[in-house]
Amino acid sequence: MKVLLIAAGLAVLACAPFAVSDYGLGLLIGAVTYVTLASGWALFSGPTRYVSLATVAFYGIGAYTVAVLNEALPYPLVLISAAAVGAAIALVVGLSTLRLAGIYFVIFTFGLAELVRQLITWFEVNVTGTLGRYIFLDLTARDIYWQMLALGAATIGLTAWINRSRLGLALRVVGDDEVVAAHSGINLARTKLIAFVLSATILTLAGAIASPRFVYVEPAIAFNPTISFLTVIMALLGGANRLWGPALGAVPLFLVFEWLSANFPDTYPIFLGLLFIAVVFALPDGILAGLEKLRRRGGEVRA
Repeated sequence: MKVLLIAAGLAVLACAPFAVSDYGLGLLIGAVTYVTLASGWALFSGPTRYVSLATVAFYGIGAYTVAVLNEALPYPLVLISAAAVGAAIALVVGLSTLRLAGIYFVIFTFGLAELVRQLITWFEVNVTGTLGRYIFLDLTARDIYWQMLALGAATIGLTAWINRSRLGLALRVVGDDEVVAAHSGINLARTKLIAFVLSATILTLAGAIASPRFVYVEPAIAFNPTISFLTVIMALLGGANRLWGPALGAVPLFLVFEWLSANFPDTYPIFLGLLFIAVVFALPDGILAGLEKLRRRGGEVRA
């Protein structure tokens, strides 16, 4: 029954572009993109509790891979190339940094995004003699939406499969206590690395699929740090360790972000900062966990 409901929901979402305006389609693309980003981020950071701010690094790498290769390769090969580049970089980064933990990992991942942006900026200015690139692909907004919807559905499906697997159990043990995990025979480096590479590959593909909407890509657009912060807030708001938590946090927060940026273009980052603080203090485990606590309290009161 649950599978049928999910399939029906996907069918409705797939048909949605035929029933909305161009502006509505833009909102759908944005919402599905952030559902994908938040779910991809939570695949690694949810069970391990490693807060990564490198989302925009991989998102931007995906966008730039498409910008560089879109005139040289067929579009499917461009996406495969973007996924391969993202996975390779994640593998190198993971091997060298996943021994870090806590605030050190957060600082490193934030610095990684800035490092990638600066390297690409230097290369474009000093080697290619330009700062940005155009993307010429015969893709409509509907095509982008359907691709992102498929990636989002695949991400949630992959997360559900991992949660039921030995890898998911190992990741949860790592998140609870790495010392206990190591003494239990779990290979910490390999477990974290697999999840990190899978997460980074999804984030890279999301950037690659979304990039044709920009038409023109430059570092300031592709590596906007707001993407990383919003992704983290969305996942935490819904519950990063729950299957549907990131999606539940992404959709309403994206709509709030759109409203704030349209009505308060100069001050909306302040509201986002306050919202982040409110989420951390009021709902540290996310909306779904908060609802479960209220339900348990209600049951105890009735008893």
